[in-house]
Amino acid sequence: MEHDTIPAALPAVLLPWYGENKRTLPWREDRDPYHIWVSEIMLQQTRVEAVKGYYARFLQELPTIQSLSLCDDEKLHKLWEGLGYYSRVRNMKKAAREIMDRYGGVFPHTLPEILSLPGIGAYTAGAIGSIAFNLPTPAVDGNVLRVCARLTKDFSPIDQPETRKKVAAALEAIYPENAGEFTQALMELGATLCGPNWKPKCESCPCASLCLAHLEGIEEELPVKAPKKPKRQEDRTVFILSCDGFFALHKRPNRGLLAGLWEFPNLSGKLEPDQALDELRQMGIHPRELLRQVERKHIFTHIQWNLRGFYLEVWEMTGDFRWFTAEEIQAQAALPTAFRQFWEEIHHV
Repeated sequence: MEHDTIPAALPAVLLPWYGENKRTLPWREDRDPYHIWVSEIMLQQTRVEAVKGYYARFLQELPTIQSLSLCDDEKLHKLWEGLGYYSRVRNMKKAAREIMDRYGGVFPHTLPEILSLPGIGAYTAGAIGSIAFNLPTPAVDGNVLRVCARLTKDFSPIDQPETRKKVAAALEAIYPENAGEFTQALMELGATLCGPNWKPKCESCPCASLCLAHLEGIEEELPVKAPKKPKRQEDRTVFILSCDGFFALHKRPNRGLLAGLWEFPNLSGKLEPDQALDELRQMGIHPRELLRQVERKHIFTHIQWNLRGFYLEVWEMTGDFRWFTAEEIQAQAALPTAFRQFWEEIHHV
């Protein structure tokens, strides 16, 4: 793809369409860089409808960069509970501290400064730079890559870094003065008409006459992705232990997968019921009744956990765990989705 293969006329046809058809979203109500930053980090790997509630709660509790920089980790994890990829919010706190220390609490407004902040890569920096500061900095996500692949009939795998860089350079060459609107218009087109898992709605698309894939009738053949490597499979046995209305939790290490979050006690491998009961006794736990056994799974980026869960009533609150009431778990303990799915089934036990 050369720079001129994305039509220079694209902004002229896309911006009026966006002005008339854009969705009403809470993070589009202003151009506050903090608000845009929070929304863009939340929207990574998460549906728009799911993010709306999280976004409102997060800003209600942490309305400023300073409040984020000072937030207790337990509270921060609880606000993020269910969104996954918790390193994102930990990096946000690190970045907030840097903004307080290096920029006096004012969000930096040049691309190199924004990129220097922890957890902010090219996409997020491009979104903040263009939407908040009207810089000609493309924000190239999956939606934008898909749109551009179809517009230019480009069969380069969109999940390769080289493709992303190529598309960013091509877009930067045609960016209009109202950069923020153009960034959002590209995202909107990819999210609503030129979507990932359905036939593109070319009959409603303002760019149909510019789209090489559509003009040749091959829009459904694009974009192309490189073959995915199979995820590593890991089996685990999870214990949901209850005693007189209290539930046992364990805190994960501060480094590694799901760092610093709460979990139900668990072991490697899929244990049979008799094996599971023996393991609990070795932990100093005395099972009273096995209530239920369930099979679940959780998919991370490169790993799939195959989970066998045992719901058990125990005689005493023993073992190297912390025991929480249901109300305390709801209010304080951030459970990652891998374990929260067992908690959400408690009422079925």
